[in-house]
Amino acid sequence: MSDQIKSIVEKLNKEPFKKNYNLITFDSLEPMQLLQLLSDVLGEIDSKHVVDIREEMPEQTAKRMLSLLGILKYKPPESSTDLSTFRQGLVIGSKPVIHPVLHWLLQRTNELKKRAYLARFLIKLEVPAEFLQDDTVADTNKQYEDLMEAFKSLHKECEQLKTSGFSTAEIRRDISAMEEEKDQLIKRVELLGLKESNNSIFFQGLMKRLEEEIKFNSYLCSEKLPRELESKKQSLYFLQKVAAEPAMGQSDLNELETKINEVNAQINQLIEKRMMKYEPIDSKFSMYRQQASIISRKKEAKAEELQAAKEEMSNLERQMSQKANQAREVDGTEVLKGDEFKRYVNKLRSKNTFYKKKRLEMAEITAEYGILQRTEELLKQRHEIIQQQLQAIEDKKGISGYSYTQEELERVSAAKSEMDEMKGRTLDNMSEMVKKLNALVADKKSNLAPIIKELRQLRQNCQELTQECDEKKVQYDSCAAGLESNRATLEQEVKGLREECIQEESCYHYTNCMKRNLEVQLQRAKDEMKTYVSPDPQDRRKAIREQYTRMILEQENLGKKLREKQKTVRESHGPNMKQVKMWQDFEQLMECKRECFLKLQNQTSVGRVIQEGGEDRLIL
Repeated sequence: MSDQIKSIVEKLNKEPFKKNYNLITFDSLEPMQLLQLLSDVLGEIDSKHVVDIREEMPEQTAKRMLSLLGILKYKPPESSTDLSTFRQGLVIGSKPVIHPVLHWLLQRTNELKKRAYLARFLIKLEVPAEFLQDDTVADTNKQYEDLMEAFKSLHKECEQLKTSGFSTAEIRRDISAMEEEKDQLIKRVELLGLKESNNSIFFQGLMKRLEEEIKFNSYLCSEKLPRELESKKQSLYFLQKVAAEPAMGQSDLNELETKINEVNAQINQLIEKRMMKYEPIDSKFSMYRQQASIISRKKEAKAEELQAAKEEMSNLERQMSQKANQAREVDGTEVLKGDEFKRYVNKLRSKNTFYKKKRLEMAEITAEYGILQRTEELLKQRHEIIQQQLQAIEDKKGISGYSYTQEELERVSAAKSEMDEMKGRTLDNMSEMVKKLNALVADKKSNLAPIIKELRQLRQNCQELTQECDEKKVQYDSCAAGLESNRATLEQEVKGLREECIQEESCYHYTNCMKRNLEVQLQRAKDEMKTYVSPDPQDRRKAIREQYTRMILEQENLGKKLREKQKTVRESHGPNMKQVKMWQDFEQLMECKRECFLKLQNQTSVGRVIQEGGEDRLIL
């Protein structure tokens, strides 16, 4: 049972249901939720059963589900052989009834869809025998059966065509891809036409910009840059001259400042004299010179501004290209520029107006739909009233059911005519489709013939290259195996040598440490010998031998004292033990007296105790 529920949950979590259940949530569903889930699954198989079960009676739900399950040829499990029990469980949404049905439906959904589709056309409408006696009804019934047989044969032919090797889906995909390529080519042709029309304008503007840039560059090369270069050279010359001179002190600087002030004063005097001498003659020239200098300064300033603007524009273009590359990496689309962006904005505006127009149409249609829905309700009510009146009249006349039979005959005849039209359209469409498919297949074959020839040659080359590759691979594997074995042996040798080296290093370090210890001990022994042989008594006292000799004497004296103490303890041990024994006996005697005194106080007055001369006497 758990496997069955697990399979149901897996199928419901996939397309087209996407319920996002797990075992716990599915098992905790209420009966109404289970019935709605079963109705959704049946609606996926047959679209007529897409119903909200809250809007219909439980009996209608059970009847609808049982009818579709009967068409789909569902057999209840052996445990529920009674149909009434199965129907009751289906009405109340019992889990033991619903779970097997869901499992059976979800395991064969595609097969059941096909069966439900065929059932719409192949379930025979049973006509009572008394109605078949009428010639019109009999002819209509015979035509109905012939159409059913024709549908069967057409369905078989359609299935055969589907399984005959012609994949209509692939052909349709190819056709749609070709149509998309065609649309793209048309768009490219239109874009090329627009580009050609805009090329002349673009080239004219480009020529103007190039001429302006040439003028600007010629001005830079002929006037601005040489002047700047000359000024830089002069400043470099002066700097080199200053660097070549020896270092100057504060007094030298003061002298230079005084000289500079004197030269400036002389220059100013000469300028004043010159202005006083040539002012009436050169007044116009001085004005022109001033204007020319002002214009040249403005020109230089504008040139510098233009150079800065160009540098800023190049930086902005670089940033724009980086942003465009980032946008292309994120979205995979090109950033619109210039005319393309304008066309895109115009297209959006046209779509916006089209959207508003369609929205108004939708609002009008919605209002009209509400009116028509209300009209339909009123007409249905009137139809029910008229049907009731007609049924009462038929009952009075003794021909009850005549109108129903007539409506059924009209419906059957209308269905027959619709079926004939549909079959005709289907046959025409299928014949046109077969012709188109045959033409496309022939065209594809003719197009693929040279490609297939090239493919054969390429396959032969591929086989030869594959064989050569296999041979080279065998050689490579053998060589690699040899090198691998050599590498393994070398690695083992290196590993052994490394271990030996590590051992030798450890031995070296151990020997070095032992050597250092021995050297330290030897140095201590030499120091000890020096201090011991020294004539100075203070140095002798510092010698270890003297220290240990003193310690030995101290320990010997301590041992003598302890032996004497031990001797005294041994001599006094016997009397001391006797005294301890006497004190213990005395303690026991006193304890006995205390207990006797306490008992005497607790006893009733049986006798009288007299204490005289350290003795206790009891008088009864």
